[in-house]
Amino acid sequence: MSFTVELLDPVVEFILEQPIKMQAKIQRTISLLEEFGWHLPEPHSKKLSNVKGLYELRVKVGTDICRLFYFYWKETTYIVTSGYVKKTNKTDKTEIERAVRLMVQVKGR
Repeated sequence: MSFTVELLDPVVEFILEQPIKMQAKIQRTISLLEEFGWHLPEPHSKKLSNVKGLYELRVKVGTDICRLFYFYWKETTYIVTSGYVKKTNKTDKTEIERAVRLMVQVKGR
């Protein structure tokens, strides 16, 4: 089965700011989401336990780690909202709040 992945402007800007190797790994991970959808397991994807309906794509190149937030939308579509470079062991709460705001905006359209 094939899934559709749409990227919002904030995540496109984030991706373009990353080094070329990270951009390539991000694209590969997005391709995996297109191919496997909700079957995509860890370490590539993980559901956020404290936010209903929000997931993260997990991308690592060497010691650099980034997270891209996404949610399921209408049948076979996933929307990637935003991303950030992870610097601590915990997921950044302000980045989660930003992703939730973007998710609510999209769902409100």
